[in-house]
Amino acid sequence: MSNALAIAGVSAVLKDLLDSGMIDHRVTDALGAGVLVSSLAPDVVPISGDGAVPRLNLFLHQVTPNAAWRNAELPSADAGGRRVRNPPLALDLHYLLTAYGIAELQAEVLLGYGMQLLHDNAVLSRAAIRAALNPSPVSGALLPSVYQALRSADLAEQVELLKITPTAMNAEEMSRLWSALTAHYRPTAAFQVSVVLIESRAAAVSPLPVLTRGRRVAPLVPGEPEREEGVLVTPGLVPPYPTLESVRVAAHETPSTLQAGDVATVRGHHLAGTGRFLVLRNDAFKLDHDIALPDGSDDTTLDFTASLPASLPAGLYRLELRVLRPGDAAPRTSNALPVALAPAITLPPLTMTRGAGNVLSLRIGCQPDVRPGQKVALLMDTREAPAKPFGASTGVLDFNFADAPPAGATPLLRLKVDGIESIAVNRGARPPAFFNHRITLPT
Repeated sequence: MSNALAIAGVSAVLKDLLDSGMIDHRVTDALGAGVLVSSLAPDVVPISGDGAVPRLNLFLHQVTPNAAWRNAELPSADAGGRRVRNPPLALDLHYLLTAYGIAELQAEVLLGYGMQLLHDNAVLSRAAIRAALNPSPVSGALLPSVYQALRSADLAEQVELLKITPTAMNAEEMSRLWSALTAHYRPTAAFQVSVVLIESRAAAVSPLPVLTRGRRVAPLVPGEPEREEGVLVTPGLVPPYPTLESVRVAAHETPSTLQAGDVATVRGHHLAGTGRFLVLRNDAFKLDHDIALPDGSDDTTLDFTASLPASLPAGLYRLELRVLRPGDAAPRTSNALPVALAPAITLPPLTMTRGAGNVLSLRIGCQPDVRPGQKVALLMDTREAPAKPFGASTGVLDFNFADAPPAGATPLLRLKVDGIESIAVNRGARPPAFFNHRITLPT
């Protein structure tokens, strides 16, 4: 694969192709003047004065992703964020070939020779690329510094050859492009070079080769060696692996949300087996917690109690099932189902005092304990107050509400930890109703 110097390398190869072609075709004799091949922006090409000479100018005006190669290797990272491969950055380069003349018909002659050269060399050979970027017998030390750097572009080593294709631009597109360049229009041909493959040199991990396709089983013909079991084909649309689909708590019916002590029901398929564990994983705090389950034969439903330690903070978790299925030699792990572990408020509050300026101070208990770094707030109806700073894990929190409701008011309390609110609505009721998480405010 090429590296980041490949784009400049393509321009240098094309410039060398045109320059050599002008010499081979003796264009200088046809024009009666010297010819210059450049790769400048059109707005800096001199068209009058001493710097104006017959010239072919190559300008890279656009770079686009190559549609055929851009999805060749995805993804490039595993679930843990580690790079597993270096997919190439596949690019198409779009050029303008512009001819400049200082006398009648010079521009037309130059453009004709330039287009013929690109047509005759529609596929750039690796030898031509190497000769252009590393000329011999010319010493590399004599080249400008940027050309010395292009010798390490590895353009000739990429898996795809470079192909030159003419492209059509209508009068409106060409007019807009030259207007954006703020340059005077000259006879121009557009073409595309495809494909440049730029690969990162970053370190990546790679899986080990596959030793066998499945278990070793008895041969079909007696006396022959054991054979590989191969790929198992199961008819139907349901995969034959443990799969979790939903978590339901009858006490409040909040979707995919648990509180410590909830009795929950998980639904899915292929859940039966032995040695079953539900695993809660928290990526933010790098925590895993196993909930042991009894062996069971029900393939679609399992019940469990969220007997969670106080060390598991409120937040987002991944719920997985680890189970040894009948006929399997090793346990399987199901898909990960996102589950929120919601905080719970201990009511009534531990203390409630009203101070100067109608500031209401509340101290409440909560479970599970909150950790330093978690964002904690208490909601009183529509009012919200952040928790006072705490330096260690704690189950007691203090809040101050400015402009609190009057004495005797009965606002509803909700605790929010890292964006996850305590469960205040009973969605199993018809119609849904608030749980009795209200307090009566003092004078």
